[in-house]
Amino acid sequence: MKSIFAIIFLTVLLASCRQQPGGEASYALGEQYDDTMPMDRRDQFSPPPPPPPPVKEQEVVKKKIIKDGRLGIEVKDLESTKARVDTLVKIYEGYYDNERYNNTDRESSYDLKIRIPASNFDRFISEVEKGKGEIKYKEIDARDVTDQFIDLETRLQNKKNYLARYNELLAQAKTVKEILEIQEEIRGLEEEIESTTGRLKYLGDLVDYSTLNLTLSKRKDFKYNPTDRDNFGERLKQALSKGWFGFVDFILFVVNLWPFWMIVTLFVYGLIRLGKRKTKK
Repeated sequence: MKSIFAIIFLTVLLASCRQQPGGEASYALGEQYDDTMPMDRRDQFSPPPPPPPPVKEQEVVKKKIIKDGRLGIEVKDLESTKARVDTLVKIYEGYYDNERYNNTDRESSYDLKIRIPASNFDRFISEVEKGKGEIKYKEIDARDVTDQFIDLETRLQNKKNYLARYNELLAQAKTVKEILEIQEEIRGLEEEIESTTGRLKYLGDLVDYSTLNLTLSKRKDFKYNPTDRDNFGERLKQALSKGWFGFVDFILFVVNLWPFWMIVTLFVYGLIRLGKRKTKK
């Protein structure tokens, strides 16, 4: 019997030893999701936090840029170059704001103020530069007026809101005094709205159409043109005549100063008398 109990005991002991690792693994696996475990342990196995909500892109404000330029080109054939510029202005949908022609002994030139749509401005300048001629100067300026646009638009909207409110008050006014006061406020707001709207339109035009001051010039060969002059006899008569008139003018000028000469004469006479008295003494 003792040997049988010993065999059974050994068998149970071996079976328990084989099952222990699996049991520990099962316990460890279950421990991950046990609600009774400490919070610091549970955080290690908690699911990752949800991704942050997508950030909405801010509305992109379109830049308001005013472009101006100055360009001077010296050419050999002024008229053909001017005709080419005329064609380019039409192609790029521009127009002449001012056109002036100058003709002197040294050079002939065109001073042109050209308005070109901003989207075509750079291409227009590039085409003008491709023509025959020497570029004497070039200057391009760009000004960002976006802040001015935003400020003016905000002010305009606020004034329109005030105007709408005053119109509501005008409809509710009961006395003549109230009506007159509200109408005066409305008149002032309407003037401010008109002024701000005009300013916005002006800036918008400068943004939409860029300005180029273009000078096309052609040098002329120097030629001496002697001035026609009178013969010697005529010139002598003129000299004698001018000399006589100058002498007469001088005499008349001296005569016009007669009060001054009287004062000087009396002053000198007084000094002489005073000197004689001192000598006698």
